Amino acid sequence: LVYSDGEQLAARRRLFVLAPLILAAIVFVGLQISFILVSVIGGLWNTEHTLMQRYGFTRIYRRKGAEVGSGGLDLSLLVGWLAVVLAWAVVDTRTPDRIESLGLGTSNERSLQVLVDARPYAAALMVVAATFAVVTTWRWLVAEYRTGFAANPATYVYVAATAALFAVGVVHPIAALLGWVGAHAVEYFVIVATSLDRRRHEPGRSVLHRTIGRRGGVIALIVASSIVGSALVLTAQFRAGLTLYGMVFFVVGGLHIFYDGVIWKLRRPAVAASLSIDS
Repeated sequence: LVYSDGEQLAARRRLFVLAPLILAAIVFVGLQISFILVSVIGGLWNTEHTLMQRYGFTRIYRRKGAEVGSGGLDLSLLVGWLAVVLAWAVVDTRTPDRIESLGLGTSNERSLQVLVDARPYAAALMVVAATFAVVTTWRWLVAEYRTGFAANPATYVYVAATAALFAVGVVHPIAALLGWVGAHAVEYFVIVATSLDRRRHEPGRSVLHRTIGRRGGVIALIVASSIVGSALVLTAQFRAGLTLYGMVFFVVGGLHIFYDGVIWKLRRPAVAASLSIDS
């Protein structure tokens, strides 16, 4: 989306050239201070990024129908539910055993210790998060009732699916969080494939862009990059030590999050048009 699309690259060429170098330097310094610190920051950043994508989908659905309801209330609803699951994941005494069973390697022991140390604080956060979630859910339902639930029906299906995912978190928070991240990847594939499939018909698109824009081309690109990316991460983790593993993992992940925040803005007419939304 960045380096194979001349239009995208030209729009912010300096940013896209310098960002990998700057992020790599920041991650390297951070890893010298504390792997756990970088992990926590990366985890929170990725969680916020995933949350905002889910919020973005609710806005897309609303804009494809009667755009009623409050965007701020949609976001508060998701924040409240996620905060409950995150807090419960730390409070739940079964979480350390579940993490250990995942076999995360050298970072496992440190992660478990952080969870144990954070449990008293998470218990207090749990009360606040649960209260906020209940109040926000009630306000959201009242607001939708007053509109006669007039939004695009897909909006309610998507919100209900999110609620079901977080309900799983009460039983098994690790499963819910993995599902949260996995759903993010699937949703991202869908939105990229949909956007490129429409944009490839625009005049002046390169052969590469038109090929990637085809549904089969998108699948091939994602599968190939996933295999290469997984091989790099696994090799770094088991062959090259924790520092190189952290560099590969956090730099690639950080660039994905950062670039998404730059590229996907529904207020940009080109982005809205590629998703069949009137800007």
